[in-house]
Amino acid sequence: MRFKILILLGVLTIAFSSCRSDFETVASTGDLKFSKDTVYLDTVFSNISSSTYMLKVYNRSKNDISIPTIKLGKGLNSKYRMTVDGLQGNNGKIFNNVPILARDSLFVFIETTAAITDVSSDTFLYTDQIEFDSGSNQQNVELVTLVQDAIFLYPERFADGTTETLPVGDQKINGFYLNENDPVHGNELVFTKTKPYVIYGYAAVPPEKTAIFEAGTRVYFHANSGIVVANKGSIQVKGKQSLTPKMENEVIFEGDRLEPAFEDVPGQWGTVWLSSGSTNNSFENLTIKNASIGLLIQNNDGSTVQIKNTQIYNSSNYGILAQTAKIEGQNIVINAAGQATLACTYGGSYTFTHSTFNNNWNSSQQQALIVSNFITGAVPEEKDLAKAQFNNCIIYGSYATEMTLSKKTTAAFEYQFNNCLIKFDNRSANVSTNPLYQFETDLLHYKAILLNKDPKFLSVSKNKLNIDDTSAAYAKGNTSYLINQDIIGNTRTLPPDLGAFQNKVFPK
Repeated sequence: MRFKILILLGVLTIAFSSCRSDFETVASTGDLKFSKDTVYLDTVFSNISSSTYMLKVYNRSKNDISIPTIKLGKGLNSKYRMTVDGLQGNNGKIFNNVPILARDSLFVFIETTAAITDVSSDTFLYTDQIEFDSGSNQQNVELVTLVQDAIFLYPERFADGTTETLPVGDQKINGFYLNENDPVHGNELVFTKTKPYVIYGYAAVPPEKTAIFEAGTRVYFHANSGIVVANKGSIQVKGKQSLTPKMENEVIFEGDRLEPAFEDVPGQWGTVWLSSGSTNNSFENLTIKNASIGLLIQNNDGSTVQIKNTQIYNSSNYGILAQTAKIEGQNIVINAAGQATLACTYGGSYTFTHSTFNNNWNSSQQQALIVSNFITGAVPEEKDLAKAQFNNCIIYGSYATEMTLSKKTTAAFEYQFNNCLIKFDNRSANVSTNPLYQFETDLLHYKAILLNKDPKFLSVSKNKLNIDDTSAAYAKGNTSYLINQDIIGNTRTLPPDLGAFQNKVFPK
């Protein structure tokens, strides 16, 4: 037993000695290597914290070293902050005697919260550098952040700690009414391109008021945020055709995470909600990205919602969800949605011309198009579908069947597809005999249908649903439904192509 104890003590002594040698370091000699020489912290809004970015620092030598100082060039006044291998240092700005073992590395995590007053007035860049060591051994890694000034709209916080809410049926949601006489912003019902807007919670258009979004406006929504148009309220989006790929005249609604990693992440914010009784709503040259539901349109007052030259991408649930609505749509592109790119449900009246509905969501349950005249559990469950007409459209996606028509016989169900490309697998017995899907023989509801032909979109994953002259949709449109210009202002030739884009030959 005594012999075993002596062996154990010997092992512990060797281990202890080995550990002690790990901390016997020599001073850094300025030979550090870095994962990058400049850390670009992507665009942030003024006074809003950035995401966290990583820098890796390598010791390639055979020696355990100690870096005398790691600090921000602007010292304690810097708007950047760091942690170094989990250590906070002096306010996240200055670190002393930081060790790195031989052929090892350490992690530096960087964030910033900069105001527009901190940046250069001509470049809007906030810059600094991380200084490793000093004197002749000093090595620098540059830090660069683009800071955008913005108008922030959010619910009021009251003295008792509660936050302003909006009534929605029997519930309340985090939100506020836009004020045309706001003491800070002036008329909040007119959105301009002067500065971007960042919205927290739901911004509501009051009854009898109209929210106008002028050409070039940019609106960024925080998580669980959006726009609500109240009963008798209106929204009018007045984008214009852009002359460059920067989409300078387009109105854009998207999430407030500006990092490239979030560019195409669905469900970052809520929806634009036209609630029951809203009126005189119109959307033109609008792009909606990464919402839960791009447009939620419910029981508008009988006036027609006009949607023209509008793109909706990466919605976690629906691109457009319409319930007992009335919509006139032209040159619409919707791509990628968790359930359906377009759902016209619970009756209503709908006409879509020269539009592209594509769904490549990674699910066997997704659809490009759903049309129905009922909602299970509603009172009443059925509403008349007065019209669902699709002219010169593309209805496509990655699933075998991209269209579902659901009909209750106790309410009207009027539908018609004219010169449309439709992806639909009608080989199963219950579908092949279903009177709703008789594409070749039912000439009342289907005319000149292209079934299961490839539109050959330019790049579905990049939301580029343009086509060229090899597409099955090329020159298959009916001139009776012609919209003279496509979604980006190109003049359509005769006969026109199906979908929202006129064909273009792309470089090979």
